[in-house]
Amino acid sequence: MFRPDFLVIGHVTKDLQEDGYTVGGTVTFASLTARNLRQRTAVVTSASPDLCFNPLYRDIEVLCLPSSATSTFQNLYSTNGTRTQFLRAVAEKITAEDIPPAWREAKIVLLGPLTNEMEGSIAKIFPRSLIGVTPQGWMRHWDGEGQVFPKHWEDAAEVLNYAKVVVFSENDVGKDEKVIQTYARVADILVVTKGAQGATVYHRGEVRHFPAFETIEIDPTGAGDVFAAAYLIELERSGDLYAAAHFANCVASFNVEKRGTEGIPTLEQVERRLVQFPRT
Repeated sequence: MFRPDFLVIGHVTKDLQEDGYTVGGTVTFASLTARNLRQRTAVVTSASPDLCFNPLYRDIEVLCLPSSATSTFQNLYSTNGTRTQFLRAVAEKITAEDIPPAWREAKIVLLGPLTNEMEGSIAKIFPRSLIGVTPQGWMRHWDGEGQVFPKHWEDAAEVLNYAKVVVFSENDVGKDEKVIQTYARVADILVVTKGAQGATVYHRGEVRHFPAFETIEIDPTGAGDVFAAAYLIELERSGDLYAAAHFANCVASFNVEKRGTEGIPTLEQVERRLVQFPRT
């Protein structure tokens, strides 16, 4: 039976545009990254039958749980560039029982909630996996109109009993250094991404910053998810949590150079750029 190297769990999304929608979400950006980095990749998600995964998800095993809706986000921007996000529809939840037995043996598991679609306890069913978490879906709530607001990550302690790595953007916590330090004290490895400024790794009291690769940014959408997938893959391969940050910065640098998922690089592209810009 198929056993993935890299398993990502969470809601695939419809991201509304003026002329329709694009397919997005952590599962999309992370799984495409893993596939392009030569990982046998699988996804567990929930979406309505009308959502088409191919050809975008070519060579990725997808278990799509039935749902009457697909989680749908809309971003509205004011004249000064401030973003207001709305959740327009929510797919069905994902439970531990939904995960195929063979997939529970994946080398790497990324939990990527976007709409609080899974319980934190799902992490305990992967006792032999390197578990990473992008917790943004546990760090948000929405009102009756669907407007999204930040909130405290309530199940953090339970998840971090099992997860090795937590990756989130400084914007997910409003750039609040006190909140970042709170998570740094309880996570084994915490990585805070900072857009064009790079990423900071917190590990058992040590803090190290890794600058982003210089590039021309076209679209930052999904860069954090690409970074998280690449970080876990290199950490599993090398065991070096700092080399993994440099590697992930390199992979993410490609993603921002094009729109949507078009910039996610191949392993060969990444290797060439790493030669050009070695870790210092």
